[in-house]
Amino acid sequence: MAEISATMVRELRDSSGAPMMDCKKALDENAGDMTRATEWLRKKGIATAAKKAGRDAKEGLVFAYIHHNGRVGVLVEVDCETDFVAKTDPFKDFVKDVALHIASMNPRYLTRDEVPAELVAKEREIRAAQVDGKKPKEVQEKILEGGMAKFFAETCLLEQPFVKEDSKTIEQLRAETVGKVGENLIIRRFARYEIGV
Repeated sequence: MAEISATMVRELRDSSGAPMMDCKKALDENAGDMTRATEWLRKKGIATAAKKAGRDAKEGLVFAYIHHNGRVGVLVEVDCETDFVAKTDPFKDFVKDVALHIASMNPRYLTRDEVPAELVAKEREIRAAQVDGKKPKEVQEKILEGGMAKFFAETCLLEQPFVKEDSKTIEQLRAETVGKVGENLIIRRFARYEIGV
């Protein structure tokens, strides 16, 4: 087993924002491999988020963001369980990242549940017409479902790839942040304004 130094633990903490003891455990569990330890922490954060999902979140922030060119503005409400967490840097950084993402990626809805049924039906109809009818039915259905998943990833905030790190979605970023702050977080609502649109 690799020797885990305090420097390694500090480096992992700085890069992940996770608590020191979790960083130490992640390095122990992964024989000192930083990449695997980071993945371990990310998975732990997602598991923690699932456990905390049902808890009330009645504190938080409403954050206003104006994009650098002054042509796009965003208001976003992100809720947490306590005012203590609402004042922490990881929470504030998450809220700012979500606002920046909304300004850049222009999601129309928060979740796929908010997308009007008639829009989903129309999109499904359009994508079904694009599928090659000569392929087997099960292949056609997989292609259609893949196309609909792409539509939701383009349209719904929680399913969009994070603008700063497209290997994870906004929902995965939220889950990781839940793991860091130890409380349930909910992106409650947002509004995006753009000059001339």
